[in-house]
Amino acid sequence: MRQSGGGISRARFLAGAGAGVLGARVLGAGALGALGAVGGAAPAVARGRRGLAHRGVGYEVGDGESAATGWNAARMRGDLRAIRHDLHANTVSVFGTGVDRLAATASEAAERGLNVWLQPRLADVPHRDILDHLAETGRHAERMRRHGADVHLSVGAEFVLFVPGIVPGDNALERVENLLKGNFDPEKMVRRLREFIARAAKTGRSVFRGPLTYGAAQDDDVDWSLFDVVSVNYYAYHRTRAAYVKELTPYKRWGKPVAITECGSCTYAGAPKDGGMGWHEAVDYTKEPPEITGDLKRSERTQAAYLLDVFDVFESMNLHAALVYDFVTPDAPHRPEDPRHDLDMAGYSITKTLWKRPDDPAAGWHWEPKESYRALARHFERAARP
Repeated sequence: MRQSGGGISRARFLAGAGAGVLGARVLGAGALGALGAVGGAAPAVARGRRGLAHRGVGYEVGDGESAATGWNAARMRGDLRAIRHDLHANTVSVFGTGVDRLAATASEAAERGLNVWLQPRLADVPHRDILDHLAETGRHAERMRRHGADVHLSVGAEFVLFVPGIVPGDNALERVENLLKGNFDPEKMVRRLREFIARAAKTGRSVFRGPLTYGAAQDDDVDWSLFDVVSVNYYAYHRTRAAYVKELTPYKRWGKPVAITECGSCTYAGAPKDGGMGWHEAVDYTKEPPEITGDLKRSERTQAAYLLDVFDVFESMNLHAALVYDFVTPDAPHRPEDPRHDLDMAGYSITKTLWKRPDDPAAGWHWEPKESYRALARHFERAARP
């Protein structure tokens, strides 16, 4: 279902907004420190360990834009099998909506030997509903932890975009437009964001005794004393390794494990420079069907090279985790015969979705690996060797 006024569909917007670029800097949340991290269990960091402890990919559960592209249990099981055995990931970030879907996917991942980072992302509903959804998800994470699963719980991602009332807007699309246009009160935004992060952290602590975190946008300044792991959704582009290291080093000042909970690039030449807004720059959503803008050129090699570059940085810094955004985006199909409508160019997934009939996903679809999938599989396999 598309947004009114010819805008981007909600599902496609949430996928892009998850890549998180805000037009305003969120100020520090130091006033929240009084809540502390009571009851938390910080993840162990092995002494002398080199490289990442967690290497993996994000896997979304949700309704999709149609029944054919929404979450499916059988397809999920096959996807997790591929993530574990073909991609050679040791970790999967399970995110999205619906406690039953989140729980089933997280449990299946754990049974396949994957470390699980579980993150509910209920959006555009009252605060109480969001926190209840978080609590139910956290209770399942706690049951998994007690049965021996390696599980982290994230209380959510980029609340400025997804939680009503922090900035004006009835949905995430309206909020991001108001942020970009400056139609908000910065002081109120910071105060309301601090309050909701505090409530989410408290809710997470009340039901889960394992490592707790929050998926922050790169420009957010979060009081990480509320959490056990410092996490950032990171889509920056730099020409040199030193520039990445300089930008990421401040996250270590908290003395806690640092995780890259999202990273990635679209699939066209020059996409890394467009970062988390590549999806927005690459597609004209006012047209039906949406069209790729300008003369962009598909380049799976560009996406693969960027991911290998940033993973080399993350490994060299001995960060705790790095998770690629994301595994599959069935609502943005690859159309090799029709480059003008090849929406996968504007996607961050490491697989490409092919529909049996271009305008009818219900006729059937499957994914195939991109160059980034194969490149990461080789990297993950090598990095896991003793």
